[in-house]
Amino acid sequence: MYNAHVYTVDSTFSTAQAFAVRDGKFIAIGSDDEIQRKYKAKEKIDADGKAIYPGFYDAHAHLFDEAELMDQVDLNGADSFEEVIQRVKSYQQKNPNKTWLIGGGWDQNRWKDKSFPTKELLDKAFPDIPVYLIRVDYHAAVVNSKALEWAKLTNIPIIHGGVVGGSNNTPNGLLIDNAMDLVNKTIPVPSEKEYLRMLKRTQDSLLSVGLTSIVDAGLSKERLNLLKKYYQDGELKFRDYAMILGNPQNISSFIAQGFYETDRLEIKSFKLLADGALGSRGACLLAHYHDAATHGFLLHSPEEYENMIKAIAASNFQANTHAIGDSANRIILDIYGKYLQPHTDRRWRIEHAQIISPVDFDKFRKFQIIPSVQPTHATSDMYWAKDRLGEERMKGAYAYKHLLKEYGKLALGSDFPVEHFNPMYGFHAAVARVDKKGYPDQGFQIQDAISREDALRGMTIWAAYSCFQEKKRGSIEAGKDADFVILEQDILKIPNEQLRNVKTTRTVIAGETVFTR
Repeated sequence: MYNAHVYTVDSTFSTAQAFAVRDGKFIAIGSDDEIQRKYKAKEKIDADGKAIYPGFYDAHAHLFDEAELMDQVDLNGADSFEEVIQRVKSYQQKNPNKTWLIGGGWDQNRWKDKSFPTKELLDKAFPDIPVYLIRVDYHAAVVNSKALEWAKLTNIPIIHGGVVGGSNNTPNGLLIDNAMDLVNKTIPVPSEKEYLRMLKRTQDSLLSVGLTSIVDAGLSKERLNLLKKYYQDGELKFRDYAMILGNPQNISSFIAQGFYETDRLEIKSFKLLADGALGSRGACLLAHYHDAATHGFLLHSPEEYENMIKAIAASNFQANTHAIGDSANRIILDIYGKYLQPHTDRRWRIEHAQIISPVDFDKFRKFQIIPSVQPTHATSDMYWAKDRLGEERMKGAYAYKHLLKEYGKLALGSDFPVEHFNPMYGFHAAVARVDKKGYPDQGFQIQDAISREDALRGMTIWAAYSCFQEKKRGSIEAGKDADFVILEQDILKIPNEQLRNVKTTRTVIAGETVFTR
């Protein structure tokens, strides 16, 4: 590559004009003259003065959910439950052979009536086919009577870490957190061949926006086995740091097996879930919600988390825990702190770190815990987060600059399909703290915006660091994997309002061009 503006994202954030790649690795980085004089190559690419960056790394994503959603009813942006039902009807007309109607992306916070939906309108519209519709945060679902019948859920069971909505022991179709599994586990799953088709289509989308690596945040044994097979067969190109869904059975069984590491797929960490989401009031708070008489809840007891974390601490595996509410964050930070030995390089992570009590921020530094955050959550939730939390708690919410100051690094992701997978959206939200409409004018809690350099580090070298990969990828340096992306504009220089629309012109993984516009 020559005639480029290369952002190496090395330790000094240096720039260059050219580099050479051999056998999938960068072998030299320097000026046009230096590289062209020193190396002869089969392929020479003139970058035409464009900016080149290390391949983008999404530090928190859900690959299979994204792949499935592309085959389901897209409910994102629906402005009422009536519109949700209309979209499901249109989908059914186009897909008359479906035995289940499944969709995702509804958000009651967008609606005039902000109360949670129930089964009544679904039953009228779909009396004869099971319907399962997932909330945008994947922490709640609404189902119809046919789906409840299919799952034999005719009364309200007592369930830890979840809510089955209803009264007089009769479910009303609303399922929150662990309750979703009661219906979800009865839905037929796609075949191995179907999943491959869906994943390859998703891969095309990821490569088209410059994503070369993702963290797959919490997979079952079955899905991990599918990934192993697809990678062994050479079917998937992007790199996947796949976290094992953390439960006692998986923890003992995968620790016994040890790490699984190939060039493109690594399985060496666990993902635990401490609580639900703020939008569905499942996030576990220290004090009750500002707009409801509940604190939310933990998905398991503190003793269960301690047992799982203790087992992980006794192994070489990494622990990563989803924690949204200030109570969930405190509990997990304190349990981590109990098992993290000083001066050991475990790189345990808190996924989301969304609401932190003022007295808990320094635990990220004290215990050396990585905050793994998703900037677009701030700009999606800002319309209603204050309703949930009140003024005071908002100071410790979506506080990315504060977290960066404490730990020194941030791993940045999107949480797709909860948010869009385009890393430019996250970059824009991180530095400008506004949404796609440019709202609000001065930025949402602008004191927690981060610099463009740090946002780029967060989606390249710091994301790689959070997965123990900073010595082999995440920057453009000799000896590292030749994963890079060429953008049509320079995101370190253009105005904020242009960032979301920047297109990828080329995506390269291990020296192989996997996408060109």
